[in-house]
Amino acid sequence: MAKQSEKPAKKLKIGIIGTGGIANAHLKSYLRLAEAGHVEIVGGSDIVPGKARKFFDNAGLTHVKAFDNNKDLLALELDGVSICTYNTTHAECTIAALEAGAHVLCEKPMSVTLDDAILMYRKSQETGKILTIGFQPRYDPNMDLVRDIVRSGVLGDVYYIQTGGGRRRGIPGGTFIRKELSGVGALADIGCYSLDMVLSAIGYPKPLTVSAFACDHFGKNPKYCGEAEHFTVDDFSVALIRLEGNIALDFRMSWAMHMDKMGDTMFFGTDAGLKIKPAGVGTPWGGAWDGTIGPITMYNDIEGQLCETNIPLRRPSDDRFYSKVKAFCDAITTGDTAPIPIIESIYNQAIVDGIYRSSQLGREVEIVLPTL
Repeated sequence: MAKQSEKPAKKLKIGIIGTGGIANAHLKSYLRLAEAGHVEIVGGSDIVPGKARKFFDNAGLTHVKAFDNNKDLLALELDGVSICTYNTTHAECTIAALEAGAHVLCEKPMSVTLDDAILMYRKSQETGKILTIGFQPRYDPNMDLVRDIVRSGVLGDVYYIQTGGGRRRGIPGGTFIRKELSGVGALADIGCYSLDMVLSAIGYPKPLTVSAFACDHFGKNPKYCGEAEHFTVDDFSVALIRLEGNIALDFRMSWAMHMDKMGDTMFFGTDAGLKIKPAGVGTPWGGAWDGTIGPITMYNDIEGQLCETNIPLRRPSDDRFYSKVKAFCDAITTGDTAPIPIIESIYNQAIVDGIYRSSQLGREVEIVLPTL
């Protein structure tokens, strides 16, 4: 029991920019923290008139302030802001929030271009505020399991990685399929997750070059997409990425295809190999690695015998999305660094940017990163 002389912990004042679908997951998580007395949701904004007000009213939060522009929201005294807008506005909204003195949790992908990601990074450095990107799969205990195995050294030197996966039918709609809003399609929607999974396991080496191919055969066909007339992004992409340390990364991703899957995630090492199957294979939306890990198998030699070991999965102790939001709030409260180092998100964005540029140019491209 706390002594009467002790002051209660300060509640973090939180705002939400963008009140579309993903904002509901942020709100739900902040409400859990609010119930525990850790945060106070003070406002939100959306450029669609009345949308933010309806968002909070539907959640019974009629006292929370709602705005039709970000400027008025950021004029409030905010400790942290969630950026839940469409991809092409991530950079401008993040930079505005940082300039207003708030720490920022920005939804994935970090941005659309590498240049925008660099601007976001530099503004966070200039303001001294936390900037972290919303890769909630990082908080899956089985993500930790894969990372622990790879970093233990049991695989030896990792020289080749395959990652990605694909939905047989899983094209979203709305802002996801319009280039002016999303910038890119399946590549940024679920592709950035699979990249983060394997890159975080090997310590995020710097990407060097990308040779990629992308297409939109399914998205532009009304037979497979109900909004085909609005579809202007990729629904399929593959790439070979060269990483520092003489590592090759084979990336595959799709929203739709005539196939059950595009392969498992695999780490090839000089002493052993690790295979991670995606969850949900056999269902229209399953097969793409966007957060849920399936069976894990290790392949190695023991006394000259070829062996396979099935590794038991860990049981999640909490909701990954809540864990992501809590980690952000904890970092603000303790003055710690960003839960996910921002340089890792920049490398992730550099690869997404490289895949897009290479597929547009039809040739390999170099990834050039400024000194950070």
